[in-house]
Amino acid sequence: MPAPAPNEPALNLSPSPGDEVRTTTCYMCACRCGIKVWTTDGRIRYIQGNPAHPVNQGVLCAKGAAGIMQHYSPARLSRPLLRVGERGSGEFREIGWDEALRIAADWLRPIRERNPDELAFFTGRDQSQALTGWWAQQFGTINYAAHGGFCSVNMAAGGLYTLGGSFWEFGEPDWAHTRYLMLWGVAEDHDSNPLKLGLGRLKERGAKIVAINPVRSGYGAIADEWIGIRPGTDGLFAFALIHELLRSDHVDLDYLVRYADAHWLVIRDPGGAQDGLFARDDEGRPLCAARADRPSAFRDESPSSASGHEGWRLAPADATDISPLVVGEYTLADGRTAVPVFQLMAERYLDPQYSPDAVSERCGIPAATIRRIARELAAAAFEHPVRLPVAWTDAWGREHDEMLGRPVAMHAMRGISAHSNGFHTCRALHVLQLLLGAVDTPGSFRFQPPYPKPVPPPNRPGKARRADGSLDAPPLGFVHAPEDLLVDARGEPRRIDHAFSWSYPLSAHGMLHTVIRNAHAGDPYPIDTLMLFMANMSWNSAMNTGETMRWLTDKRDDGGYRIPHVIYSDAYASEMVAYADLVLPDTTYLERFDAISLLDRPISDADGAADAIRHPVFDPATQADGDGRPRDVRGFQSVLLDLGARLGLPGMADAAGGPIYRGYADYIVRHERAPGVGLLAGWRGDGAQHGKGAPNPGQLQRYIDNGGYWREEIPEHARYFKMANRGYLQWAQGKGFLGAGDAIALQLYAEPLQRFRLAAQGHGAHVPPPRHRARVETYFDPLPLWYEPFEGVQSDAAQDDASAVPARAGVRRPVATEPMDPGLRRDDGVPHTHPFPLHAITQRPMFMYHAWGSQNAWLRQIAARNWLYLHPDTGAKYGIGDEDWVEVASHHGSITVQAKFAGNVQPDTVWTWNAIGKRRGAWKLAKDAPEAEHGFLLNHLISDRTPRGDYANADPVTGQAAWFDLRVNLRPAAAACTQPQFAPLPGAAHDDRPLRYGAPQRQRNRGARTR
Repeated sequence: MPAPAPNEPALNLSPSPGDEVRTTTCYMCACRCGIKVWTTDGRIRYIQGNPAHPVNQGVLCAKGAAGIMQHYSPARLSRPLLRVGERGSGEFREIGWDEALRIAADWLRPIRERNPDELAFFTGRDQSQALTGWWAQQFGTINYAAHGGFCSVNMAAGGLYTLGGSFWEFGEPDWAHTRYLMLWGVAEDHDSNPLKLGLGRLKERGAKIVAINPVRSGYGAIADEWIGIRPGTDGLFAFALIHELLRSDHVDLDYLVRYADAHWLVIRDPGGAQDGLFARDDEGRPLCAARADRPSAFRDESPSSASGHEGWRLAPADATDISPLVVGEYTLADGRTAVPVFQLMAERYLDPQYSPDAVSERCGIPAATIRRIARELAAAAFEHPVRLPVAWTDAWGREHDEMLGRPVAMHAMRGISAHSNGFHTCRALHVLQLLLGAVDTPGSFRFQPPYPKPVPPPNRPGKARRADGSLDAPPLGFVHAPEDLLVDARGEPRRIDHAFSWSYPLSAHGMLHTVIRNAHAGDPYPIDTLMLFMANMSWNSAMNTGETMRWLTDKRDDGGYRIPHVIYSDAYASEMVAYADLVLPDTTYLERFDAISLLDRPISDADGAADAIRHPVFDPATQADGDGRPRDVRGFQSVLLDLGARLGLPGMADAAGGPIYRGYADYIVRHERAPGVGLLAGWRGDGAQHGKGAPNPGQLQRYIDNGGYWREEIPEHARYFKMANRGYLQWAQGKGFLGAGDAIALQLYAEPLQRFRLAAQGHGAHVPPPRHRARVETYFDPLPLWYEPFEGVQSDAAQDDASAVPARAGVRRPVATEPMDPGLRRDDGVPHTHPFPLHAITQRPMFMYHAWGSQNAWLRQIAARNWLYLHPDTGAKYGIGDEDWVEVASHHGSITVQAKFAGNVQPDTVWTWNAIGKRRGAWKLAKDAPEAEHGFLLNHLISDRTPRGDYANADPVTGQAAWFDLRVNLRPAAAACTQPQFAPLPGAAHDDRPLRYGAPQRQRNRGARTR
């Protein structure tokens, strides 16, 4: 390097970001990107993306970079706390861990001896459900759930009961080959870096991106086309597309017969005990009608059993060398008739009620646009197929010399699922994909290992207790039939949240949003202890926020709290801390071990299986709190294991009563869910085994040495058609992802739902109580249907109560409810104005993730308050100007907020960013922080019950919280201040001085340069 010219300083153009770097996994959202944490003198200097990590490939968003301020947040909790004042007062005394764990054990021990179900253990947005669910199982309580019940269970259940996988974290578009991508209800907070990388690849290749969302932001802003749909009508739009594809004969029948149930025969026997079930042979295999002139290698029924029909015969539906028939009506040997699934689909979706002209006004989408989108989908799928010259063998032994794909992909998120019709909407999208032959083919939606699973997955929720007090299965699972429900002999709920009951039978993630109301009411029984982890249930995670706070503080006549004990664990002083009796302070994500496990929320991609860890970059004892004191905090996962050992729980305490595991890191390595299957798949056994193998004491170090992650590529011949690719099925079975290597049939027709419908009609040993029968019969339709979201129907005073049920017993096709949107007319021609004519929704910005981000000093510089955004035309209609203060009212309550005009929203919808509003005194923010002065929550408007009050404000199939069903009206407000305001939570607010990082090092560097 040449010497510098005279009087020119020597500059280091590539300075090191720090003295030391550690690779780990981010926790600033659910993306779980790989990061490099640079430190200097024991403090974070810089966080950058890890270029080698498979999730983000070095890309890092604002949230990930701001992890510095998350770690140094003034809101970090420092020591265990015991309540000394009234619940909700925020008055605590600091205690040590021995006392905290002794108190917790003293509360929980008699519960386990008396009735483990008196513990309700619910977790929020943690990423360790493989442990927390197992802990609840060993304790023996059925009352366990995670946050998915108010977040994404419609997405998961809709996919797992259809495809054996789903959108969200179980699949992804084929970024390398897709030519047409539809984004349904996708906000930019979730999985953002992989999506940004993928969308960039599509833009480079010139693929078309269509965003369907009431609001255009983030990904929608870069889409080639934005379709501003009315909230809750996505399913209807999908059905109109299906209608057009069927009408124009743009359907991949070969795909549907090979990989789905389009040809399976469904019994038509109205009133019979097997009506709507698949026709099966003596071995239980589904049957189809096949052309008689095509021989079969499989045993089938004799032609005479076809009761006089010529030219066809019955055959096992999974037989090869047959030509299945997909339309028509066939007579079975016992005289009953049966029709193929595809026939039922054609009968339903070719009905004029699903034509573009019929649904256009309700969806807010021109009929011409719907027809054009259908033509574009068909053209992309059938006129421009993808052919990969990769030989593969299917599950039946047939060899293929290429992989044929339909380059249409879809991705969907909370915007379609957080409605009371969300389950069927998710199913509708999957049916649309299947008709195009666009599931796990080149160019389409692709499964990520360990998916697909059998449809539905085999694990059912635990119901009974073993001799040692543990449950016979994990508390959460997948219901296959009415006998799997958790109800008592009278058909009443056994769980405190009413999950897996006749009210919400397929609630695979539980129902976190109902637990506090039901615990307060003692419905179906009183509980003793509510234990929550990272669930801000007194604020932004609550519907009916004010009442939730009251339920947490309400007392019985004898002076005791209706919920006697509340144990809460979190890393930060959220609004929920004040409502706890015992607070167990968690670490930050840079101070503990975590397993990002394939048993939990996987980080795989479509071409490979992957998992990861977090490991401590810092010892929390060396990380001072805001007052300069050492922090005495512990990772909640290790605390759970310690508590389990103190309670003597099976699998956590040895014969002498001592702990089996030394902490969560030890558990990650040594615990086996099944022989050879642990939380981590990499470097098992002697370090050379992957997927399955004995525990390896050196496993965590191998992860650390590899950048914190493990990934194994799927063989090239096994990367597509995973549901029926022998290479993949055998590979997945070898890794422990599947119990068997059998093909997985994709399900257009969900037979488990029909079993519930039959029960509602009185068939079988397990039938619903009379008050639930019409509801179950209506919404457990085995083919997807659409109905108006409950709040829109029930909050209209002019509607008859019965209109909340869109179909009647015995009606095979769904009967659409009448239009409820502004400007539409009743059948009698009388104009109708809904009392709450506007839809109101929230979205989360790319730079924040729930309340975690909106207390972060750097992220608050991007946005420290929110507005109610509305279209200028909407403002003019209601006499509201830009930045006026408005009163927003729902059937449940009202708020006063400041409005702001935005052209990126369809005119019948108002919206805001979620979780920015804060309660005064929480999160160690300044007393006049804008988040409390001007920020707000729509939660105050959302009831946890439907307007009629008979069920939770949730999907009737899965129980997912219907956050986005909210309907409101607007009027100018007299006062110019945010309402409601609650009393400030006590405690020292953070001072107003800027939160800085790196200043001491900069001062030292300046000093070194002057010496």
